[in-house]
Amino acid sequence: MHTKLNRQVLVYVLCIALFMTLGTRFLPSNKVSADVTDNLSASLLTITDGNIIMGETLQLFSPQLSETTNLIQPALQEEVSEPITNSSLEIHSAIVPPSVQEPSIHTYEVTAFYLNVREQPDANSNIIEVLKQGDTIEVSQTLDNGWLALKDKGFVHGRYAEKMEESEAVTTVAAAAPEVLAKANTIVAELPLNDTLKIKPSQTPEPSDPEKPTSTVESDSGLTEEHIAKLFEKTALADHGLEKAVLDIEQEYGINAYFTIAVMKLESGNGKSTLAKKKNNLFGLNAIDSDKYNRAFSFKTKGDSVHKFGQLLAKNYVDKGFTTIDKIARKYCPANPKWASLVMNIMKKDYKKL
Repeated sequence: MHTKLNRQVLVYVLCIALFMTLGTRFLPSNKVSADVTDNLSASLLTITDGNIIMGETLQLFSPQLSETTNLIQPALQEEVSEPITNSSLEIHSAIVPPSVQEPSIHTYEVTAFYLNVREQPDANSNIIEVLKQGDTIEVSQTLDNGWLALKDKGFVHGRYAEKMEESEAVTTVAAAAPEVLAKANTIVAELPLNDTLKIKPSQTPEPSDPEKPTSTVESDSGLTEEHIAKLFEKTALADHGLEKAVLDIEQEYGINAYFTIAVMKLESGNGKSTLAKKKNNLFGLNAIDSDKYNRAFSFKTKGDSVHKFGQLLAKNYVDKGFTTIDKIARKYCPANPKWASLVMNIMKKDYKKL
């Protein structure tokens, strides 16, 4: 029994010696550590009740493996932690540029004789520029109240400017800057043959609803030429092209269209007075009591009378602080104490007709 056991011990010892020999062949001689011998002495076999029990696991290569791990780990960390160069970010930016949405710009043509550009979308705002009929403007936004926001600065009312067709806008740009047209032609030439250029029809802003008239003379009426034509129906003031003239002085001088129409109706007897028929004077301008007819101004057209009324009212009344109907009445017609109430009543009746 002991002989058999001794043989088994001898076999295991020989195996251990063989592993030691093979291990030293694959490792440099100067790398063989004394730890191996210590490990062997600490992890040899144990015999209990005639059975061979393995002790601690042999770690013949553990020192070398630890050294190898210690060498590999920093290398991996260097490779992973290598910073990303800016060149890769620059290439990405070049391939996928940021999306920037530019506001759409539309070209409008001024239709009024004179068009005030104001600081704010309000008829009472300060005037910063005056445009003439036929001028073109670039509009960046159409507001809910009918005003147009200009690309550079200021606001104009959409009633007095008409959006141009795309073809007209291209013609205008070509006249101002030929290089822009050349660039546009290049883009069109590069389009596929089956592509078709589509020009959208102009979208004229819808007219705003009429405002309720007030005693403030310098204000926006919200009236259109169609509205005013309706107020002139069945009177001698119809069919004289006065609608545009009334709106012109509202835009140019801020004189409320309701007020202009009411004074016109009152002073001319709805266009039937002698001054209205023979001198085209619808407002009794310069009709001094001592010699009304001869001293009253004479005009080539009734529309000229309207423009003169706006000019005189703005210069001699509104600019001097006469900004309400009551204040204007004291200077315009001091002989008739009911003049202000008569004008206001006409304004209210006209508003109800719309």
